[in-house]
Amino acid sequence: MEKVMIRVRMSMHDAHYGGNLVDGAKMLNLFGDVATELLIRNDGDEGLFAAYDSVEFLAPVYAGDFIEAVGEITQTGNSSRKMTFEARKVIIPRPDINDSACDVLEEPIVVCRASGTCVVPKNKQRG
Repeated sequence: MEKVMIRVRMSMHDAHYGGNLVDGAKMLNLFGDVATELLIRNDGDEGLFAAYDSVEFLAPVYAGDFIEAVGEITQTGNSSRKMTFEARKVIIPRPDINDSACDVLEEPIVVCRASGTCVVPKNKQRG
């Protein structure tokens, strides 16, 4: 199956807690965008996210981090599409060096994993 990836930088607007910590729900928002693209590519329709089966928050995300969110369809039913997702931190700010320094991580840090099910009604499938 095809994989989809988006990469975004977390901004100060995304920071929700002390120390510029980003709310974990932001990762689910990214997974929703990945799921939408997967459904469009697979079915020609945005579909609907029905449920998450599991969500694991594995590492903190901060304002300034670049997050890469990937997903793929792992199982296809008549109208359901099971998917898996992973979000990885690939670039981090380095305020200890200066206010605009950043490092590209040699090994991305997995910050969140999830799986879920989306639905595309039969009458909207074009794929």
